[in-house]
Formats: sequence, C-alpha cells, structure tokens
Amino acid sequence: MSVSTSYPGIYIQELPSSSHAIVPAPTSIAAFVGYSHPYQTATFGKAVQIFSFTDYQTYFGGLFSSGITDASLPRAVYQFFLNGGSTAWVVGLQPGLFGGTDGPARLGPGGVYPTLTIATTGGALVFSSLQPIDSVTPSIRLTNVRASGTVFDVIVTYGTQIETYRGITLPVGTKPAPTDPNVMINGISKLVTVAAGSGGFGSSYTPPSTPPAWVDVTQTSAATGYSTGYSADDFLGNSSTPGIFQPNSTLDNVEIFNLLLIPGITDNSVVSAALAFAERKRAFAIIDPPPQAPAVTVPPPAAPPQPQPIIDWVDPPTAGNYMLPESQNGALYFPYLLSTDPITGSIIPMAPSGFVAGIYAATDASRGVWKAPAGLATNILNTTGPVSSGIMNDQQQGVLNLQSINCLRAFSGIGTVVWGARTLVAANPAYQQWMYVPVRRLTLFIEQTLLANLRWVVFEPNDEPLWVAITSSISAFMLSLFRQGALQGSTPSDAFQVKCDSTTTSAADQAIGIVNIVVAFAPLKPAEFVVVQIAQLAGQTAGA
Repeated sequence: MSVSTSYPGIYIQELPSSSHAIVPAPTSIAAFVGYSHPYQTATFGKAVQIFSFTDYQTYFGGLFSSGITDASLPRAVYQFFLNGGSTAWVVGLQPGLFGGTDGPARLGPGGVYPTLTIATTGGALVFSSLQPIDSVTPSIRLTNVRASGTVFDVIVTYGTQIETYRGITLPVGTKPAPTDPNVMINGISKLVTVAAGSGGFGSSYTPPSTPPAWVDVTQTSAATGYSTGYSADDFLGNSSTPGIFQPNSTLDNVEIFNLLLIPGITDNSVVSAALAFAERKRAFAIIDPPPQAPAVTVPPPAAPPQPQPIIDWVDPPTAGNYMLPESQNGALYFPYLLSTDPITGSIIPMAPSGFVAGIYAATDASRGVWKAPAGLATNILNTTGPVSSGIMNDQQQGVLNLQSINCLRAFSGIGTVVWGARTLVAANPAYQQWMYVPVRRLTLFIEQTLLANLRWVVFEPNDEPLWVAITSSISAFMLSLFRQGALQGSTPSDAFQVKCDSTTTSAADQAIGIVNIVVAFAPLKPAEFVVVQIAQLAGQTAGA
C-alpha cells in the first residue's frame, strides 16, 4: 500500500516480512496403546493427553495386575515418566469377551470375579473387589470399632492406593441393602463394593462384646466364565468397530506424536499395523520382545522345549514362522528388565519399551534428537538389570546387533544402559541410509517441523517472491541445526542445501498450483564401532 503524501518530510511505512520463523517440532511425545484398568478407565478407546503418571491414574486408574490381560501399559507409562518422559497420549483398550455381554466382571485368571468377606460375630460383610487380583488382594481393615460393634471405619489399601471411610453404620436387626446410604462405600470406592453376607446381620445379630481392632480379609468365593483377555481385534478392530491404527481413529486425529508404543504386545498382526501406522504418522515405534525370549539357545535342549531365542523370533530359521516386520520407523529392544512392582513390592520382569521411551526423551532434551539414545549416559532408572535369560556377553550381542536387535546391558559400576541404536531395517542393505535410530528420527523431526511450519505457503502466489521466502525460512532453520551440531560438515554448505526456484518448480507445476522444495542434509551417524590402533615406537634415539 502506497503512502499518501501531503507535506514535505519523511514518511515511514512498515512492510510485512516475507520471512517466516520456523518453530522446531517436538521430538519425544509418546503415544501408548494397550490395556488399561478395566474399571477405572474413564473412556476406553479414546486418546487422552497426559503430562505425568498422576494424570494417567486420574484417567486410567493406575497400575493393576491381571491374569486375563496384559498389564504392561500402566507400567510402561510409569517407567516413561520416571526415565525422562514429559508428554504422552494414551489409548486405553478394554479386553473383549467370549460372546458374552461386555461388562465389568472380567477379573482374575479365566475371568475370576473375586469376593472378599469380612466376618464379625453374628454376621459378615462381603466386599467384591473391583481390582484384578490374581496375584494381589486388596487389604481391607475395620478400625475404630465402637462399643456396639455396629459403627466402625473401613480402610482399603491396594498398592499405593488408599481409601478411608469413617463412621460406617450397620443397622441391627436388618441386613443393609447394597445401596444403603449408611454403607457409604458403593458408588464412591474405586476399589471395592460392599453388601451383607448371607445369614449375616439378621434378627439374631449380636454385637461382639469386645470389638476387634481390625479384621483380616479372606477370599471366600469366585465365579468364572469370562474371556481370557488378549485379542488382536482389541487393537485392530473388526468389521463393526474401527481399529486404533486405522484412518480417522482417535489417535490418528492427534496432530503430532513422535514415539509409538504397544507395551508387551508381540502379536505379528498388531506389530505390523503399529509400524505401518507409525510410518504414516511420521512417528517412530519402539517394539518389545517376547517376555520369555532368551538371548541364545542354551545346549543341551531342555524338556519341555525352551522358549524361542530372540534372534529366531526376529529372523526364524524355518519358513512360515513369525518374522518381525521390517520398518525404518521402528526399533526393537531386548530383553525385559527387572523392576519393583509398585503393587506387590516384588521384583518382576517389565517390558523395556517404557524405559527406553523415557531414555529417548531424556536424550532429546539434553543432547538433541540427532544424538543416539544409547551409550553410558543412558542409565536406566528403576531397574535392577536385565532378566536372567537376557544377560549376554559382547560376542553374543554382536550376533544380535547384526540382526537389528538393540540390547540393554548392565555394566559394573555404571548400571543398566541402552547399548544399541539400530532400526528394524539395519540388516537390509537396501535401507543402509536408515540404519541408525538417530538418523531416521532426525529426518522425521525435520519433516514434521516443515509440515507444521509451511502451512502459510498454501494459496500464496506461486512465483519468485514466494520461492525466496520459502528458501530463506528453511535455510534459517537448517542453519540453526548446523550450529547445534546436528549435521555433518565444517560449513553450512557442506551440511545442507535448500532449493526452491524455477529449477524445482516448472511452469507446468505453477499452472496446477504445485511448488517443489528440495531440502538435502548430511546427518551425523553414531560411532558404533570404535577401533583403537596401537603402534609401538622403536629405534628412537634419546634426543629424538
């Protein structure tokens, strides 16, 4: 717009800049998909953004143990935040039933629906647990029992979760209904429901003369008949329900995430779908191994047959067996790690993906996405080391490393670290440019950054001024990466090139609204093999 002049003097006109600053995309937002708590999940199948494990507990109910379904999801999220993660999206799935009505009574091995009973003189209270408790029983205590024995406090403890109910009143002469307001627990507790036991609190009920300080819980009965839990359909969907990895799913509609995890899941069809989804979303998948897979076959063969070694799981010696899909947007980490279960307090094996995703996030924050998330600085927190079947020496890891299996190793005086940085295509010569995790992730980071920051280009006049503005903006971004040490080369021209002009966009392209941009860069590759050459000097004179 021209300036309207009327008097002799100086006029100032502010012109819009043709340069647009490019804001780097995030690099370590993790997306988790897996089974969440069957009773405390707010909404199944919906992607929810969280920023801490406390957020996870709010939306998905926290940790649980179950014999009917894989419980790796909450533990992976827990380890992710503990090891450096800061932002995640979580999709909690609900296990399907064997032709039954979908409902909450899916607990324990084979669908055990546990019933817990507190006995008192003349009657009983029945507490039905809302937790899968094949290995852990909620602790329920009666405390502060009044002289009459009909008024007391209830404290329910399950792992780190504690619920306290004060002044519970039991009417004398009649059984309390399950919804009796005096019970005060049903509809409030996330751990238990309560009802009167058969024959309890009838007309013959007499309060105990000496009320106990507390009463232990015993499991008295169980009903069966529900699903054993895991099904690929829960992840992939079926003819009536779209899967979470399909277009327009709740997770697909999340604009950007960088890491994709399906903790503890090794089903071929699910892993394949997850890798394909990661490729489409320009994300990177972190894959878990089978929990029982050993590093090598230990001769002589045991009876019954030993679990399949991890190298045979990735590249089976017999045609037709499971073979891990190849993808430049994924990496496999082995083995499972031992860690303290917050619920039981015992040491249990946990899927490595959550630990490793946290290491990715911590490395990105301290060094950058171009630094391999591996090495002595990647000390994994909250683990006592690999499971016994996954402990290996250098020679054994050498075999696994060549098959794109990234190992987690424990070194004396250092701790447990990530000791591999290869993608799932590292063993395929056709994919040598995507052999290393940091190279692939840097490429995805640049792609996501440019996708998010070049929207202003759409509908602009497609000619020289636009091309210059595009080149200027992208060059400034790539120069910032060079100055951070993300690229090879001693000068910017050695490290990257950006071209957008008449040589990339022809008149025919202009006529149909296409502008072509070429961005080339030289990524850093990790020093995976360090060769030390030692030479001995001989024949030197004293004065030399």
